[in-house]
Amino acid sequence: MSERFLLHARILDVLEALIGPDVLALQTMLFFNAPGMGGQGWHQDAYYITTYPDTLIGTWLALERADEENGCVWIAPGSQCEPIEPDAHNPRGGFVHADGAFRDLPAVENVSNLDDAVNTLSPTARKYEWQSVPVNAGDVVFFHGHLLHRSHPNRTEDRWRRAFVSHYCNARSWVPWNHGAPYEGDCANEQHILARGTTHMPFAQPRFGTPCAATDPPEVIRDGRKRGAPGRNRYGVAARAGY
Repeated sequence: MSERFLLHARILDVLEALIGPDVLALQTMLFFNAPGMGGQGWHQDAYYITTYPDTLIGTWLALERADEENGCVWIAPGSQCEPIEPDAHNPRGGFVHADGAFRDLPAVENVSNLDDAVNTLSPTARKYEWQSVPVNAGDVVFFHGHLLHRSHPNRTEDRWRRAFVSHYCNARSWVPWNHGAPYEGDCANEQHILARGTTHMPFAQPRFGTPCAATDPPEVIRDGRKRGAPGRNRYGVAARAGY
């Protein structure tokens, strides 16, 4: 089921327009925020998941109504223009910055911590006017990898806030990230699924055979030909990277 929604055609249609036409599917997460639980402090997704070029985008699929009472997402519009600040405990920034090229950026600590007093990314968020993002079941929110966002604990007594979250990047980006697990070679692209389009990079096949670009015959992937579907062209949206 997770693979099916990770590779859902309607979500890929939007991703193709935002970061395509070549889309690599990276991961899924299922968030269960029970009454009185949950919440995450200010953070940027690209702080955790690195791609070169930096084309990361996240999708947040609401499985039920999410609003300010049960812990919907809050965003800082405009903060997608902020850099990814290096971790104070890793001054070089790991793969986030090329060998300390931006060493003059302030280091951050306790990213994602709910306590703004210790999450040192919070002062950056205060530069922007925050906005809640209430959604109904089935709505999808698309996040730029640098966008500062957070959620608060579920304040209700009887309502859950469940969401299915996935991350993607342009399939021609170099991806030195594999959920924190080791991998062979200098990139982990082969651990992730080619959801749409083509790529010269290695990629994985869907484990459960969900239809997507990775399940096309090798000659279609290699030659970049477009596969059609009844009533429409699955890969026919003209798009440019940049969002």
